[in-house]
Amino acid sequence: MLDLGDYWLVRFCFRRALGLVYLVAFLVAVNQYPALHGEDGILPAADFLDRVAVRDAPGLFQLDASDRALKVCAWAGVGLSTLAVTGLADAFGTPFSMVVWGALWLLYLSFVNAGRTFYGFGWESLLLETGFLAVFLGGMHTAPPDIVVWLLRWVLFRVMFGAGLIKLRGDPCWRDFTCMFYHYETQPMPNPLSWSFDKLPKPLHRASIGVHHVIELVVPFFYFAPRPFAWVAALAGLLTIVYQAWLMVSGNFAWLNALTIVLALSTFDDALFEGLGGFTTPATVPVGTPHQVVIYGLLLLVVVLSYWPVRNLISSSQSMNRSFDPLHLVNTYGAFGSITRERYELVIEGTRDEGEDPEWRTYEFKGKPTDPGKRPPQWAPYHLRLDWQLWFAAMSARPRREWFPRFVEKLLDGNDQVESLLAHDPFPDEPPSRIRVRRYRYEFTSRAEKRETGDWWRREFVNEYYDTASRGTRRSRVF
Repeated sequence: MLDLGDYWLVRFCFRRALGLVYLVAFLVAVNQYPALHGEDGILPAADFLDRVAVRDAPGLFQLDASDRALKVCAWAGVGLSTLAVTGLADAFGTPFSMVVWGALWLLYLSFVNAGRTFYGFGWESLLLETGFLAVFLGGMHTAPPDIVVWLLRWVLFRVMFGAGLIKLRGDPCWRDFTCMFYHYETQPMPNPLSWSFDKLPKPLHRASIGVHHVIELVVPFFYFAPRPFAWVAALAGLLTIVYQAWLMVSGNFAWLNALTIVLALSTFDDALFEGLGGFTTPATVPVGTPHQVVIYGLLLLVVVLSYWPVRNLISSSQSMNRSFDPLHLVNTYGAFGSITRERYELVIEGTRDEGEDPEWRTYEFKGKPTDPGKRPPQWAPYHLRLDWQLWFAAMSARPRREWFPRFVEKLLDGNDQVESLLAHDPFPDEPPSRIRVRRYRYEFTSRAEKRETGDWWRREFVNEYYDTASRGTRRSRVF
């Protein structure tokens, strides 16, 4: 193999960190997938898979998409992720390692390809592409294949450079350095520090956009600095890690930032750590001939499949977060090509009263803003899939997504699985006879308002969004 560096410690850290991301992803599946895509879920996976060919949505659930199968696969993913985190996945040789990491990839591919709307985020493909490459890194006692490490850098490059290009080509606020005037308030799910970030002086907001452009458009080219300039690649990786940490403390973006940090570990070289804290690279056996053949085959596959992502990157009509094959092997990425200027939220209320002036009770969610007095919570790297989709749904004045009426119907039915996705169900004993959805404009309070009221948000009613009558009649009105 080509001598591109030594990566035993890099592989050690990378795989354990990737195992943690996998663990979070499968715990999300355990807790949310039955409600979203189970037999009685909002969008049953079985209904979708019955309508598509296997080649268009490959995965284990083509064989069985029952609740039992979903739960078995989710918990199997949790178990295999635990092996990855503890290092046991790599302790018994390369064949065993490839089986464990290959099974993780196949299990998660099955969830993504059957998940559709609720699994249509860019970090799903990113986890699959990264997880697929991890299959070929070899067991603990085998020398890490340096080509695979550099293919991970290629993934990192597309994540960062794609995000930078989509900004320059997208919303003009990235070019006039004003996007951050709105971002912290209007991002999908603010976290506890978003309010404070929003209050930073405008010159700092403008300066931070300059940092965005440099880190995403210039730094990625240094990921590929070869020996004897390995420190340049490591510095580029370190800057990327610091940048992603900044994004993590200012918002909830599921595991996107965490996984990007994991990928940035590939920019380091063990030689930089030799002698540090007494570390020396352990003795390993060379990569065997069959494994070498597989690695070169993987390289050829990635080169061929990279045609479409590269073409997309250089296109003036660049797509954001797109997969070009159903296995999600080589994808294109991007983030925040446009920034919303105003934040809209859907407030969902129910009643059991039949009079002219009913008492409406509000459903509260785990992450998305509803109660103006509730501080935005920290959830990332855990992913609240329903809350995210409600952010998208609120962008339009009327429901335009097929899942939304089904979600409301599940609330009217008192569906326990769907209600588990909520922070508070105001009808724990008997479901409501009617649900209405109202659309509000939300804004962060000012410092003075925060001191006076304690509220994090102020809101203004915009329009009636959706109104569903009793469970028996199922009459619905879209205003």
